[in-house]
Amino acid sequence: KPTCRKSLWADAARRLFLFLAVGVRAAVCAAYCDEPRINSHHAPKERSLMTSADETNLVPQELSGRFDLLVADAREYAVYLVEREGSIRCWNPGAERLFGYSSPEIIGQHFSRLFSPEDVRSGQPEYELKAALDTGHTECIRWQLRKDGTRLWCNATTTPLFDENKQLISYARVLHDLTEGEAREALKKRGDDLAEANRSKEDFMALLSHELRNPLSPILNALNVQRQVKIDDPILLQAGDIIERQVGRIVRMVDDLLDISRITKGKLRLNKERVELRMIANIAAESARPLIDARKHEFSVSLPTQPIWVDADPSRLEQIFVNLLHNAAKYTDCGGLIRLSVSSTNGEASIKVWDNGLGIPPEMLPNIFDLFTQVDATLSRSHGGLGVGLALVRTLVEMHDGRVQAFSAGLKKGSEFTVILPMLASIPEIKTKTVPERARPKGPAARVLIVEDNIDAGDSLSMLLRLHGHEVLVARTGPSALEVAPAFKPNVVLCDIGLPGMDGYQVAQHLREKPEFKKVLLCALTGYTPSDADRDRPHQAGFDHHFVKPVDLKKLLAVLDEAAQKVVVS
Repeated sequence: KPTCRKSLWADAARRLFLFLAVGVRAAVCAAYCDEPRINSHHAPKERSLMTSADETNLVPQELSGRFDLLVADAREYAVYLVEREGSIRCWNPGAERLFGYSSPEIIGQHFSRLFSPEDVRSGQPEYELKAALDTGHTECIRWQLRKDGTRLWCNATTTPLFDENKQLISYARVLHDLTEGEAREALKKRGDDLAEANRSKEDFMALLSHELRNPLSPILNALNVQRQVKIDDPILLQAGDIIERQVGRIVRMVDDLLDISRITKGKLRLNKERVELRMIANIAAESARPLIDARKHEFSVSLPTQPIWVDADPSRLEQIFVNLLHNAAKYTDCGGLIRLSVSSTNGEASIKVWDNGLGIPPEMLPNIFDLFTQVDATLSRSHGGLGVGLALVRTLVEMHDGRVQAFSAGLKKGSEFTVILPMLASIPEIKTKTVPERARPKGPAARVLIVEDNIDAGDSLSMLLRLHGHEVLVARTGPSALEVAPAFKPNVVLCDIGLPGMDGYQVAQHLREKPEFKKVLLCALTGYTPSDADRDRPHQAGFDHHFVKPVDLKKLLAVLDEAAQKVVVS
């Protein structure tokens, strides 16, 4: 029970004001006094106070004083009054705690300084006052700005206050901080959205690799057919070289994109072994030479006389060097200079790729290894590429416990990339195995059943294998392959995985169930690069080999030769 009228009014009005501010349309406060009544004329009477948002009438000169009484203890809420033109008139301790401004700092300032810049530009502060005046009350949940520039997620209620003549005096605003709870929900939703977007991206990347690899296979097959025919026309030979280089570029871009996707998912694994660095440098130089020669660069390789041993994945190490050499070849004008050198010092191996090409602006050097970063970002896109090669280089180097650095004196002044890898402490023993090479007797060619729904891919591969002396039959679907297989009696089946209806895995399982196909060599063909989780699936389905399109012809021919020799031996 309040003991005096002042505390009675303050307690009741404080609750009334907060009720109105959060949207209660009407409230009743009944005050009781224990003072003895002397007579009915002078005795205090029970006082009922009923008001609504449309009847919040205060005398202007009483407003500030009553505001102090109303909100002095409301520390959980930021409460302040806003003049008709938007300047702040009163400021409670809760507002000081929430926003960081003291009363002398903020009173007289326009209340829009508490809004985010984007809300100020869109007119949100003015809208909230107008909406409150039109409806008698408005509530918005938006970002607000603290004194230090940080943001908080607030529920803001705005109520207009009128005098006894129904004239607008000011607006009362009550804000409650929802940052912790709302931010947690917002972060969770954003995390869920990003995870879904990432899954969609990965599905798209897998689909992209399949859709790109499928047309590349018949292109390369047709090119190899042309070369088997022994055409001597120099123009056609040059055109074939161009096709081979450009298809190779597309394959590398697809591989890089898939590798980046695996890295972001944490699914890229290294198969480390003891590797001699000079050997990898030579292999990488030969792999990059077609592009370097096509752009007529002068290319030199400098290697030490002593071997340099590192613990590395040889294929990924080669990929690092090839990416750096391709980068140098692309970003150096035709007829430029490119240098590859390998050295060692203080227990570390150093690989440098230097060129006198486009160079790197100083402001881009710190971000040159970021994903999708490109020096040539102009509309001309004269140098091409996706901006993933260097990002992949940095990640692969770091996975080898190494580091990579970039240096350039600026645009048109060339660049130098240096990869540092830890060397092995001791030189491994080299164990050689001498196996006498068994003469392979000439025998019948392999009987190959190709199961491929892509007509160009199946026909071009069939044509190419026939030119190499093998007997070939093409089936367009899984059921048709199972139908013709018993009569054709293949000793090798090349089966596409992505067949309509019955897929390649089902075809393999059906073949393995038949006794006559228990020992047939089954090879899977696919445009999808398998993830780590899927690498065992072809083997589980019964496949002996797995080829990613476009198929490496040398490896495929080696498998067919092996199958043909088994036929001879048996």
